[in-house]
Amino acid sequence: MRLSTVDHRAVLVAGDGVIDVAGASDGRFGPDPMAVLEEWTAFRVWAANAALPAAEPLAGRALDAPVPRPRQVFAIALNYPPHAAEAGYQPPADPLVFTKFPSCITGPDTTVELPGDRVDWEVELVAVIGVGGHRIPAGDAWHHVAGLTVGQDLSERGVQLLGTPPQFSLGKSFPGFGPTGPALVTPDEFADPGDLRLVTELNGTVVQKARTGEMIFDVPELIARLSAICPLLPGDLVFTGTPAGVGNRMSPPRYLGPDDVLVSRIEGIGELRTSFRAA
Repeated sequence: MRLSTVDHRAVLVAGDGVIDVAGASDGRFGPDPMAVLEEWTAFRVWAANAALPAAEPLAGRALDAPVPRPRQVFAIALNYPPHAAEAGYQPPADPLVFTKFPSCITGPDTTVELPGDRVDWEVELVAVIGVGGHRIPAGDAWHHVAGLTVGQDLSERGVQLLGTPPQFSLGKSFPGFGPTGPALVTPDEFADPGDLRLVTELNGTVVQKARTGEMIFDVPELIARLSAICPLLPGDLVFTGTPAGVGNRMSPPRYLGPDDVLVSRIEGIGELRTSFRAA
């Protein structure tokens, strides 16, 4: 199942078309995607058994962020060994956690205003919580995941690294700095949801390429570690970390500028297309 939003309404994505959730369910589930996630177990049962109408073409409309208003957004630093190495660190023994503030979340095809001259890219697999919980065992974690989507952890490195010690969250939370989408894809849609190919292209040139199976802490482990401290809520996002190939570790560093186009893909989910313009 693929769930997204169009015109602020929850939709099921079917091929090149969409099915309005509120209409197809005769109002059993409303148009708000956050309310759908609050009833995730019931929604999954309905979607699996409903006689769904034919999909309607997008007809000039566009998919938006599948989870537009998460209450909590967790993000993980240095979760791929090659990225830890390029940053000059040993792979961490425990997850390194920060947040992206929810107001930065945007959709899969957007233009972002550059707030500075050191904006960097980080493609990431994003896990979306469907069934909340506290102290979730890793062995049960996939049952709490509504689906997976593509994310970009855009980062203004000057703000991110400001201060001693530096703080991460503000530099990663400017408007538009959390592109997500194009859809939430349920784990059963993948042969192995724990091993998916990620690719980032900048103006058509591949700059990041890896598989999520290379992560130090996989999705179940991250959910277990996070929920051991913070109760997870329906609609929470977990940005699971980026592989090697970010701009500030190139020689010389390469940051995003006006007219750059960043394309981020994860197999089985789709792509984000993010354009940039000057402030």
